[in-house]
Amino acid sequence: MQTTKRFVITLAGILLAFAVAPLVIANVHFQHLLIMLLLYTTLSQAWNLIGGYAGQVSFGHAVFFGIGAYAAMAPLNQWGLTPWIGMAIGGVISVLVALMIGVPVFRLKGHYFAISTFAVAEVVKELFSSWKWVDGPIGLDAPILEQGFYNLMFYKTKLPYLYITLAFFLVVMVLTFRMERSRMGYYFRAIKQRPDAAQAMGVNISRYKQYAFLISALFTAICGSFYAMYVLHIEPATVLSLDISMKIVLVTALGGAGSLWGPLLGAMVLIPLQEYSRIWLGGTGMGIDLIVLGLLIMLICIFEPKGIVGILHRLTRQKG
Repeated sequence: MQTTKRFVITLAGILLAFAVAPLVIANVHFQHLLIMLLLYTTLSQAWNLIGGYAGQVSFGHAVFFGIGAYAAMAPLNQWGLTPWIGMAIGGVISVLVALMIGVPVFRLKGHYFAISTFAVAEVVKELFSSWKWVDGPIGLDAPILEQGFYNLMFYKTKLPYLYITLAFFLVVMVLTFRMERSRMGYYFRAIKQRPDAAQAMGVNISRYKQYAFLISALFTAICGSFYAMYVLHIEPATVLSLDISMKIVLVTALGGAGSLWGPLLGAMVLIPLQEYSRIWLGGTGMGIDLIVLGLLIMLICIFEPKGIVGILHRLTRQKG
């Protein structure tokens, strides 16, 4: 009960801070920074379910992100279908694709699983690059429509986008918190730490890995749909790129994989670093953020494999 109360208070404080901050600092770029921070926190928390809790490292989540993006944009272009329906379609397709991928790849273990997800992502990227219905490598531009929630387009302000991502963040955080304390959460951790022991105790390892993968794919696709309508242009090189998958993994690893607040802490470091390095250094700074992030990850792996969350726990114990 005490843990639940502490979680509710902490989450409420974070939500209030994100809701009020853009009203106090009325800066468009600051609002964009908050949107990307919340978006990547949601993406990383979705990946955390399969990679952090269940211990199955996937480098192919760009597949679900891209499917979500195209599911929102393509029907809008072709048939004028609201992106919200496209988002639901993208979620369903991603779950089905995750099911098809999961059946064969969950037979693999360790590095072989990670490599297989990377290979699947590259195959899907090439398929979209040669698919004429979505204009192949050129990609799709969103049509100019009336702004509002129905079309998920806002031209005068970014605040509606911010509050939508805040809602996504709230849902995925509550879901993860409840999962941590459920039977499924205990099964996930058992599969990660002692898979043979978990199987001996009667846990259906393949089934629960698949559960984690399906939920993760669903939220990743939803984020992809939102991103498509936020930037209003998508192409395989951006929404299906390895960069998307790697950034999701790195944010989680930096903050602390397998922890509730790790993805948020990781995003609070990486996303501002990436955004402001572009502003300060311009075109000459391309890749500087990734170099710094790589150094941070190396230091984290050497001194505290549990990420920023592990560092905070250590400091708390020392003060105690």
